[in-house]
Amino acid sequence: MLPYILLTILVLQGIYAGPEEEHGVKYASKCEVCKVLALELESRLNETGKSHDVLELGYSLDDVAPKKKKEYRKSELRLVESLENVCERILQYNVHKERHDSTRFAKGMSQTFQTLHGLVDKGVKVDLGIPYELWDSPSAEITDMKTKCEDLLENYETDIEVWYYLSPEEKPSLGTYLCAERALSNEDASCLREKGDVGALKIEGDKPKKKEQNDKMKKKKSEKKAKANKQEL
Repeated sequence: MLPYILLTILVLQGIYAGPEEEHGVKYASKCEVCKVLALELESRLNETGKSHDVLELGYSLDDVAPKKKKEYRKSELRLVESLENVCERILQYNVHKERHDSTRFAKGMSQTFQTLHGLVDKGVKVDLGIPYELWDSPSAEITDMKTKCEDLLENYETDIEVWYYLSPEEKPSLGTYLCAERALSNEDASCLREKGDVGALKIEGDKPKKKEQNDKMKKKKSEKKAKANKQEL
């Protein structure tokens, strides 16, 4: 008879405070959600930014008048396509319960489940209280993070558009612009600097007062210019 091992989620995942966390469930904070959104959107923009396509904009009845041309990588279409389903990418993540900071949200199988799958492969019966075929399905924490990502994206979509149209030399990282300076401006943003499999977000540090004031003025001008660039499309 095969050895029988009863492993409960509470034992495997550690003991947390709070009614839901008593069952090993620890939902993502706003900082963690914004961090993952910024990482995934910048990653998606890097992917779409490799295209050298040129778009032809506008139309004419006689097809004689020349159409306006726009590089895809500078177009609104690129932003729209990059934003589309960006929060769906979170479903590729898993919760790594052996970690205790924001790096617990990462792609790839956690050490815990690697061990459990290894036991099953050796013929050990492991009971987690859920069918084996559901072991690798998105957890409650991941589906909750996806929903929070969608809410965050809806609330800050205009800010992301303004950031997108900033000139490269005036554009801070998305983690700085969206998370540190806006979504988390009055909240705990410490998770942004925690390094995981993909590293910490690039967050611009504190600056001297006079330089900070000058930068704010430059940023306002840049944002106005970005909005003007968008209106030209």
